[in-house]
Amino acid sequence: QVQLVESGGRLVQAGGSLRLSCAASGRTFSNYYMGWFRQAPGKERELVAVIPWGTGWIRYADSVRGRFTISRDITENTVYLQMNSLKPEDTAVYYCAAKWGRDSYSDYLRYDNWGQGTQVTVSS
Repeated sequence: QVQLVESGGRLVQAGGSLRLSCAASGRTFSNYYMGWFRQAPGKERELVAVIPWGTGWIRYADSVRGRFTISRDITENTVYLQMNSLKPEDTAVYYCAAKWGRDSYSDYLRYDNWGQGTQVTVSS
């Protein structure tokens, strides 16, 4: 059974930085794609960044490109989201998710494994 556990969310001032972690367990994740999504109140869940468990090929939402960096540590089975230059509009619950294969990587409905979420609040 796949288990994804996020951590690292908290209150931070605009311009600050946070690093979110997603500890993955329960199976071998080769050929899986690991995504960070976020959902603000009243808004649809949106993709922030996605990375394959293997090498290369990373995608970011336009709103975070250049400020956020996704990475993974295969030895630790952990995916990270480094968030810099945070803005109040980055405030949301951030979720880690996993799916097999690259197809429809931006569609949250295609991910069948989710963490519980971690709250990120950016004050102005």
